[in-house]
Amino acid sequence: MADPAGGPGAVAQPRFLLTKEPAPQTVPASDLPMKVYEVAMNTGTDSSSGLATAGFRAAKYLPTEWHLNNSELYHKAFAGCEQAERGRAEAKELAEYAAAAAQRAQQDSTAAVGERLQDIHFWKAELQRGIQDLDAETRLLAARKLRLERALDATEVPYAIVTDNLQCRERRQAPDLVSDEVERELLKEAELIRNIQELLKRTLMQASNQMRLNRDHKEFCEMDWSDKVETYNIDDKCGKYSNQSTNTQFHPSSVKFEESASTPDTWAKFSHDNIYRAEREKLASINLRALIDNILHDTSEDMRKQCAAVNEAFAKHCEELDDTKRKLEHHLKKILKEIGYQEANIAALKQAIKDKGAPMKVAQTRLYDRSFRPNVDLCRDEAQFRLIREVEELTESVNSLKKKLLESEQTLRNLEDTRMNLEKEIAVKTNSIFIDRQKCMAQRTRYPVVAKLAGYQ
Repeated sequence: MADPAGGPGAVAQPRFLLTKEPAPQTVPASDLPMKVYEVAMNTGTDSSSGLATAGFRAAKYLPTEWHLNNSELYHKAFAGCEQAERGRAEAKELAEYAAAAAQRAQQDSTAAVGERLQDIHFWKAELQRGIQDLDAETRLLAARKLRLERALDATEVPYAIVTDNLQCRERRQAPDLVSDEVERELLKEAELIRNIQELLKRTLMQASNQMRLNRDHKEFCEMDWSDKVETYNIDDKCGKYSNQSTNTQFHPSSVKFEESASTPDTWAKFSHDNIYRAEREKLASINLRALIDNILHDTSEDMRKQCAAVNEAFAKHCEELDDTKRKLEHHLKKILKEIGYQEANIAALKQAIKDKGAPMKVAQTRLYDRSFRPNVDLCRDEAQFRLIREVEELTESVNSLKKKLLESEQTLRNLEDTRMNLEKEIAVKTNSIFIDRQKCMAQRTRYPVVAKLAGYQ
């Protein structure tokens, strides 16, 4: 048989440790050859059966018996020495074998403990790396969560601005109280901010849950790592024990397997599963951080883009209001000038009508005086006909002038109404411009910048 610790030909040694010295080995008497001796009976004349010597030879042996007894003692001494010599050789061989076996067993156990220390160190290092990675990832995710909270807080100002803008524009006067492009953009902005706030709140909740999962799996890894550290210290202490150690003692009850003890496969699988779950949560956290970055970037860009659209709509509408107001003021100037002209025209018409009174008096007085002509001189001469035509012409002129006066007065009233409408409309446009430009656009200058909306500030 081959010796596990030496070359071929060595005696096979048991794979166990001896806890006490072996008992001395003896050769059973049955294994020794038996010598058969023929003992002569004491009969005859020299025997002790004689009556004369009965009192002297009753307790004595024969010489042959004495020699036989000595031979037996010699044989027993020789066999005892031979057996003792064999026992000593076997005991020496067994002691040497037991010492070598004990030394090899201790070396094997020390090597096994050393290999176990390497396994424990490997998993301890992997767990420590997983713990550090999860801790670093949790800190990064906490920073993203802080950005989300800042971004959510930053949306309050834009929402307050757009709400105030809509409320201010409700104070516009008719006919400027219309659902124009500015209002549509403001409503779109309010809806966008509400949707972004809901998205940020959901993302905040998701980040909080992921941080809790990270901490839970980090705690699992830390508990496993703590067990590995304690186990490593115990095995390292065990590996340093030697036969010269003074702090060793007998523990007979320790030579047993605990019912709750794990196997090497389940032991490695436990740490592997902890590391795998920690790595899985780390990857989920990394993906969530990337999602948060994209959400913050997109939401801030969308809000600023919508803010620019609203500002552009405000600017365009204010330009339209300014242009309309300028046109209204221009037409008001023309109306005012025309009113002046019309008032002068009415005064001229009244004066013309008044001026027709004297010619009418002259013509009618002439006709009246000529009606007193006597007898045949009361003639329908050309002068009579001309005076009559003159009165008729004057009457027709006065009627035309009065009609034109009425028309002019109605035109003046229409001009006055138009003037009032223009002045009212100009006041409405002035109010609308004040609301849109002085109230709304001035307040929109407080709109947060992209860095604040993205949670950096």
